[in-house]
Amino acid sequence: MKGYGPETFGELNAGDYDRLHDPGTTDAAVDLLSEFALPGRTLELAIGTGRVALPLARCGCRIEGIEASAEMVAKLREKPGGADIPVTLGDMASVKAEGAFDFIFLIFNTLYNLTSQEAQVRCFANAGEMLAPGGAFLIEAFVPDLSQFHNHRSMQPRHISFDRLAIEAAIHDPVTQRIDYQYLRFTPDGFRMTPLPMRYAWPQETDLMAQLAGLTLESRWGGWDKRAFAADSRMHISVYRKPGA
Repeated sequence: MKGYGPETFGELNAGDYDRLHDPGTTDAAVDLLSEFALPGRTLELAIGTGRVALPLARCGCRIEGIEASAEMVAKLREKPGGADIPVTLGDMASVKAEGAFDFIFLIFNTLYNLTSQEAQVRCFANAGEMLAPGGAFLIEAFVPDLSQFHNHRSMQPRHISFDRLAIEAAIHDPVTQRIDYQYLRFTPDGFRMTPLPMRYAWPQETDLMAQLAGLTLESRWGGWDKRAFAADSRMHISVYRKPGA
């Protein structure tokens, strides 16, 4: 999508991100992430407004972040405790936070915001380089479901009420595994379009990205409650381990 860079999502969504992007899994995510984050040093890629980082910090985790959007970081800084979390601004596929980390995580499908396989491979390599020996890298991502597309196109209502309408339109390119979304919102205040390009990857593909980065799959679950990953799982939480010293 022309003109859409690593910082664009935050530029378009920071103002109402917390209101419109709550997956309802924060408590469960914090519970599982804290098992890996304590007692070592932790880094969240695409830390955003701190939905997960702030409760982890309140649990005693030593957490830092990388974030491409200054607008998202500004929202983090407005929250109690947000000014205390170190954040490095830049593209998570290339920029590095200082030092080595015992645990790094990237959740809420944000790996797919990197819209090429090359960028996703670089992200895994970057995480692997920042991990201390024996450290773990966790990702959360949806398992692609292409049944929603007809002729590689999809149009779905997301919200309908007396005075509001939200529609999701999407075009799928199976060659590049890319989906270009456009979210259309109609309210009494007017009309708004919010684009979102994504490049999905199959779990086996992320395993190969991890292998190229020197990491090995340790665990895979179908939810934050550690349910078994199965053929009908719509998401996966995968943990990759760097060899010890």
